[in-house]
Amino acid sequence: MRILLIEDDAETRRYIQRGLDELGYAVTCAANGAEGVMLASELEHDVIVLDRLLPRLDGLSVLKALRSAQINTPVLMLTALAEVEARVEGIEAGADDYLSKPFAFTELAARIGALARRPPLRDPTPTRLRLADLEMDLLRREVHRGGELIDLQPREFKLLEYFLRNAGRVVTRTMLLEQVWDYHFDPKTSVVETHISRLRGKIERNFQSQLLHTVRGAGYCLKEPDE
Repeated sequence: MRILLIEDDAETRRYIQRGLDELGYAVTCAANGAEGVMLASELEHDVIVLDRLLPRLDGLSVLKALRSAQINTPVLMLTALAEVEARVEGIEAGADDYLSKPFAFTELAARIGALARRPPLRDPTPTRLRLADLEMDLLRREVHRGGELIDLQPREFKLLEYFLRNAGRVVTRTMLLEQVWDYHFDPKTSVVETHISRLRGKIERNFQSQLLHTVRGAGYCLKEPDE
């Protein structure tokens, strides 16, 4: 098991590293927050042991930087702060567990083992959606097909996002009215059909394969060209 230990106190760092070495763990050490972020970004670890009070970049800032970079490695935070508010602040920033100083090494090892046994978390908020050569960047609010930028209006973007999140499934007109327009009634207009026609023109014009299909009597389906 690979452990990243981010601890500025040299004596504490040596104590923890020696104990983890004896358990057969591979330990990488950082003496400050900035170094810890760099090592966490460059190398994969099973668990990160992170001190709350660090020079250059404090533990909370390190934690926020890791989570912002989509580094979801379990983090055990060490702290000399006994206040409940401090622990809550760490948990809200993304810590998976907390251990107050001073601590027994056996408890530290047990908590590390428990974190390492947790199944990996799936990212609940992907920033990119893709189908064949069609790609949507949710952060940049951009859509490309075959490397070509496609200019979509906000409603068209939302419509395509819903199709991409439900790729391969039949999506009904009612579902689109509720999820894209937030209508919980039928407006008795061709708003859905009009927008789908415009969307098709933008994502399929000048491209050989069709992605967005009409399913007669049911709705629409965005799917791979060979399905």
